[in-house]
Amino acid sequence: MGAAGSLQSGKLVLVTLNAPREKFWGAVLSLDPAGVGLCGLDLHSFQDFTTLLKNGEAASAAVVFFPMHRIERIEVDTRSGDLPSLGEQFAAKTGKDALKFFQQSEPEPEPEE
Repeated sequence: MGAAGSLQSGKLVLVTLNAPREKFWGAVLSLDPAGVGLCGLDLHSFQDFTTLLKNGEAASAAVVFFPMHRIERIEVDTRSGDLPSLGEQFAAKTGKDALKFFQQSEPEPEPEE
């Protein structure tokens, strides 16, 4: 199994994007030559998002698709020595498993008017 094999659906990953430069963390929904689909959040909002959840406030993850031409790098979210992974940090701050949370964060259909 190559590197792409470890990025299958359901893995927590950190995606580095260009034009504009941003980082997005979440669970892989799909990965194909066109791009990657994720359920997660912009890394800049990580602290605010975990605080909302910890305080019992409603917060939901975004379901997004990034085309391959914007993707600079995709990293599997893993511990690095003593530095916990983002998933471990999420669990420590919220008491929730990140992968289960993202899998349950499917957006609800908008009500018809």
